[in-house]
Amino acid sequence: MDHAAEVKKYAPDADQAKVDALLKYLSIALRNPDSALVASSDPDELKTVHNNWAKKKLGVTDDAAIDAAIKTVVEKMKGNNHKSRAAFYYLVAEALGKLDAV
Repeated sequence: MDHAAEVKKYAPDADQAKVDALLKYLSIALRNPDSALVASSDPDELKTVHNNWAKKKLGVTDDAAIDAAIKTVVEKMKGNNHKSRAAFYYLVAEALGKLDAV
């Protein structure tokens, strides 16, 4: 899967430097086909996005804002059964206004 292309599919004006930084950050997870995808129907997966990405990496402390951003991204990527972790994380950061923290 071309994760950079997946990001651009949902965020056509995505900052390439930020995409590259995100791909570097996720490089280990993206090597494994299973961990390279986000299972948005799995509550544990969304909890991981919430806690490990939005809170720890992005530094967001407002749980309601994080949940709203994740919900927005799930809706935006609805119909895609193979949600790229890179695209999902980029869109969550974008929705939270935290692309500079990527």
